[in-house]
Amino acid sequence: MNAAPVIAAVDGSADSLRALDWALDAARRRKAPLRVVHVRQYAAWGQADVLVAGPPGAEGDPVLDEARGRLADRAAAPAVEYLAVEGVPGAVLPELGADAQLLVLGSRGRGGFASLLLGSNGLAAARDAECPVVVVPRPDREVHGQGPAAPGPRVVVGLHVDSPDESVLGLAFAEAALRGARLQVIAAYPWPVQTWSAPGQPVPPPIDQDAVAHETRTLAEGFLAPHRERHPEVRADAEALPGDAAGHLVAASKDADLVVVGRHRRRLLAPARMMGSVTQAVLLHAASPIAVVPPAPPQE
Repeated sequence: MNAAPVIAAVDGSADSLRALDWALDAARRRKAPLRVVHVRQYAAWGQADVLVAGPPGAEGDPVLDEARGRLADRAAAPAVEYLAVEGVPGAVLPELGADAQLLVLGSRGRGGFASLLLGSNGLAAARDAECPVVVVPRPDREVHGQGPAAPGPRVVVGLHVDSPDESVLGLAFAEAALRGARLQVIAAYPWPVQTWSAPGQPVPPPIDQDAVAHETRTLAEGFLAPHRERHPEVRADAEALPGDAAGHLVAASKDADLVVVGRHRRRLLAPARMMGSVTQAVLLHAASPIAVVPPAPPQE
């Protein structure tokens, strides 16, 4: 059975070419084929967004020709397929992930506003694709607030102990194993905790922060245990940190190989696909590539 491809979305921009390099490395590590796709916005106004390979075709597409030239002399390259499709990228890109291991794109392509750190196509793909989406940021992003990390490759993952997502942890452990990397697990807890009492009622006792941190770390270790059994070669260090989860993940992204976050769970009153505020903040500000993982399908 053939392995599902890693897809790199290209549009000729420097951002997309950096994403192409990242996708090539990911395909090599997975021993998977690489599919390089250019979504051409040539469809007539009002036409349905469908995956249609039409004239001038992949062979005559200058964007794909540039990608071919970039990969031509790469040693040990995986099998590469080039595909030109028509439609609006924000609608077509998520569809491409239906049969892919990963969908990789740059933080902003052609036509993006210079003031935006992440283009609308990247947001749409990260929100709607059925496979994990990796967004490769520009190399000049700066982050602050994190001390020097231990040397060596490192993958960072955010863990919400109140609603852990096994798909997120699974991808993070798999990536760390592929890269021979340490896994840094960040489990943030809200602090300070606001306590309220009605007038005339006794004030509740203060909450012990050490106890909250200990409970958060204990829960995190429990969720990590089955993944450690599947990947005994991966060193996973859990950190229970107070305050803003997004801030901790962005700070940890400095010099990291990858930051892994969950997209968002569908809720009863909000069935549409959406991204949580932490994931959006990480996409906008992290210095390393960011993998956004869709939730696992519900068990029947």
